[in-house]
Amino acid sequence: MGVIDVQKAIKEAIQTEKDAMDYYKYGAERMAEDRARSTFELLAREEYQHAESFYQIYQGTDIPSFEEFMKLPPNTSSSWWRNLQGLLVQDFDERKALELAIEQEEDLEKELRRLAAEIEDPEVARVYLANASSTHHHLELVEEDYQAMFGMG
Repeated sequence: MGVIDVQKAIKEAIQTEKDAMDYYKYGAERMAEDRARSTFELLAREEYQHAESFYQIYQGTDIPSFEEFMKLPPNTSSSWWRNLQGLLVQDFDERKALELAIEQEEDLEKELRRLAAEIEDPEVARVYLANASSTHHHLELVEEDYQAMFGMG
């Protein structure tokens, strides 16, 4: 992977983490169950931190302020946002929101690990692997909530 490709991948990772943060923030606002709401709020904060870790290694100049970027409206073309909006149209269902979070976190972890394996720069690869590990932890938290709320895996 060349320098330009790595920087493009990092910028996409920043956006993906923001997309996940937006999903969890908006989902938390609609959760009736306290445990699920608390988990979604925690995950939103962690996704913000993930985005920040990618921003710190991003060499592009098109995102001058991380804080301002993170305050931008949600990326309505992201799969996270489209799926959340689909849930809201169907009368928000916590089970579906948790199932979707499980699916999205699984996909994100796989993608982060795939990219880490392709990146030659060990520092950049390390950031991707750290975020993949944290994403796996997110998956476990959501699965734990799902199990507690619905008694199935």
